[in-house]
Amino acid sequence: MRSGRGKMATPPPPIRPAAALLLLVLAGVLASAASADLVISKADRRVDLTSHIVRVLASLKAENVGPDPVSQVLLPFPNIQAKNLAAIRAFGSEGKVKGQSTVLPIEVVQPSGAPPELTFFSALLPKPLEKGKTLYLDVLTVFTHSLQPFPEEITQAEAQLVVYQDSAHYLSPYPVKAQTLAIRLPGGRVESYTRHPNAKLVDSELKYGPFHDLPPFSYLPVIVHFENNNPFAVAKEVIREIEISHWGNVQITEHYNIAHGGARLKGEFSRIDYQSRPYVRGVSSFRHLIAKLPPRAHSIYYRDEIGNISTSHLWSDSMKTQLEIEPRFPLFGGWQTTFTVGYGLPLEDFVFYSDGKRFLNITFGSPLEEILIEKLIVKVVLPEGSKDIEVSAPFPTQQQQEVKYSHLDIVGRPVVVLEKPDVIPEHNLYFQIQQHILAQRAVDADYWFLPPVCGLYCLHAY
Repeated sequence: MRSGRGKMATPPPPIRPAAALLLLVLAGVLASAASADLVISKADRRVDLTSHIVRVLASLKAENVGPDPVSQVLLPFPNIQAKNLAAIRAFGSEGKVKGQSTVLPIEVVQPSGAPPELTFFSALLPKPLEKGKTLYLDVLTVFTHSLQPFPEEITQAEAQLVVYQDSAHYLSPYPVKAQTLAIRLPGGRVESYTRHPNAKLVDSELKYGPFHDLPPFSYLPVIVHFENNNPFAVAKEVIREIEISHWGNVQITEHYNIAHGGARLKGEFSRIDYQSRPYVRGVSSFRHLIAKLPPRAHSIYYRDEIGNISTSHLWSDSMKTQLEIEPRFPLFGGWQTTFTVGYGLPLEDFVFYSDGKRFLNITFGSPLEEILIEKLIVKVVLPEGSKDIEVSAPFPTQQQQEVKYSHLDIVGRPVVVLEKPDVIPEHNLYFQIQQHILAQRAVDADYWFLPPVCGLYCLHAY
């Protein structure tokens, strides 16, 4: 182990006992659950630890060596990992060489004989993989709360060290002929890492392998203890309101409650030391966040309970609008702040007419980069009188409806409320809200719907 700056090295963190004991007996217990038809001839994994959100890309080459067609590929995870799994996506292609991939449906399954300590996912193939055929499968998994600060408390002048635990062997219910593991680190100090015979640290990348001829559920513990001072931005709750206007505008209002989810600050904070040497006496803190807004965003504001916050910067071109948000004070571990961001968008960029329906097509998540939202509430406020509302989202959400009263409203505006936990940047996908048009004639998109009761707005709309 290596220490930094002449100080005594921090003792290495212990392996999680549950993970070690569980995976020592997996091969024997799960022999009946593994399918003998598939063999993973090659498995390459890349783990990205440059952010506080961990992303793992497993590139698999699978062969059907059995007599029967295979319609699914099992993807197991220990429960201690699965509880932090925020997103999983699979892309597959069949053939002698890797071709254009298609998105594969993913579902949770429980194979016969599988112990409760494992969570199994199944990647469903578009057509069964016949005997002797080859499948190329890319599996992207995104984990939250997988980097643990160690030590858990640091002073203002100390860098943040975190621990990551995994297996150098790809956890598979199928035999694996050859595999490698590459872990990308953010740079800076590496306190320690598990030194297996074939481990190699080059610059900011840690490599394990290749490993050959491994049985199903093979496991080899790996612990990496390294420096990571990137923003650990965790939003306890975000309320995102999207209001459709008759006057050619979509108004977005986002309320944030953000905390620094890293190592807690120990001792007192010195503003003088921070201002004189911010990158030395505040290296573990973060001072700004980046929000990437749509290119034609306008009327942008950034404020909190006190009022407007002037410490922000805005860049805009034909491709994007980038807002740099700087809170009133730097955020150290355990500190939190609240603020509101608002902006307008042209209605014609997000509201469309097709097949007798008008629909809103807009992104679900937050425009802030690399933020984990533990609870996201999206409220879509529709014009008064909107009915027959349908919601289409790319992932499961809790849905309900409310009513909001604004100026000149008579019966109130219907509000579609979507709620989802553990939202990450990969969830910032488009979702749709649509309604059958009540009027017979087509109108400009600026007016969204023509409701039967809409107060004075209908006078202007007609």
